Amino acid sequence: QVQLVETGGGLVQAGGSLRLSCAASGDTLLSYNVGWFRQAPGKEKEREFVASIHRTGVSTEYANSVQGRFAISRNNAKNTVYLQMNSLKPEDTAVYYCAAGPWAWQNSHDYDHWGPGTQVTVSS
Repeated sequence: QVQLVETGGGLVQAGGSLRLSCAASGDTLLSYNVGWFRQAPGKEKEREFVASIHRTGVSTEYANSVQGRFAISRNNAKNTVYLQMNSLKPEDTAVYYCAAGPWAWQNSHDYDHWGPGTQVTVSS
């Protein structure tokens, strides 16, 4: 089964950019839709949908809060999905998770496989 690992998190000033990567092993991501979710401080029971991308890369979807600032993409040859985050705001501070599921889209409960997460902190 597929294992996922996120990298690219860190500390950035408001207005800055980061690119997160979600690298897969154990299986090809061609079989999965991939989503990015985040969990903000104090909201341990809630993973907020950020973006998702179809296994073909043709379709994407974004949360309203990140539309126009974030971009999800995938490189199936590298078995990796990316989340480019621009114009970051303090409210984007969270642990970011990638997840994979054959039919999943926005609902976190539909995803079968999760990475351990990467911390993103945006200072004001």
